[in-house]
Amino acid sequence: MTRIVAFENLTLDGVMQAPGRPDEDRRGGFTHGGWAMPYADPAIGKAAQDSMGKTGGLLLGRRTYEDFHGFWPKQTDDPFTEVLDNSLKYVASTTLHEPLPWKNSKLLAGDAAKAVARLRKRHGKDLVILGSGKLARALMAEDLIDEFILLIHPLVLGAGHRLFEDGGTLATLRLVDSTTTSTGVMIATYRPVHPEQD
Repeated sequence: MTRIVAFENLTLDGVMQAPGRPDEDRRGGFTHGGWAMPYADPAIGKAAQDSMGKTGGLLLGRRTYEDFHGFWPKQTDDPFTEVLDNSLKYVASTTLHEPLPWKNSKLLAGDAAKAVARLRKRHGKDLVILGSGKLARALMAEDLIDEFILLIHPLVLGAGHRLFEDGGTLATLRLVDSTTTSTGVMIATYRPVHPEQD
């Protein structure tokens, strides 16, 4: 069975909004965009590279897909651009239509959780969620995420969209790996605990 892995940048208070750039996502008047960049170091780069090296494709929500498409193909001096260009990108959206503008992109039409559940039944490499908070929360609600790789930054923002929102689904997670980077980011890998299996 294909595993679904969420690879997410978070602050200590759980904010995931706009980690990469000041203009990435200003919804709700968010003014702290780009908060993760001062913490970048080789260990974070290796974690991203390791995760992408095992992927059979990416799972992206519509907002993240459009943001990535508007930014990454223009970054010709960044090796991550080639990885993203060449990766199969599954896009959950009820408003986009095929053909999607970025090469190697496929639309997951209709109910995203049901579409991902079908993908998960296949045998293959991991499918990795990057950003895409709404999609990640929808998959969490259906117990479709097999692993969380959380890059937890030593920063409290006090505002912004969070991965684990109030009123979300109850879940028990088991820590299976952790490392701390030179900049104080904890890279923590968690897997859901299913009592019937443990």
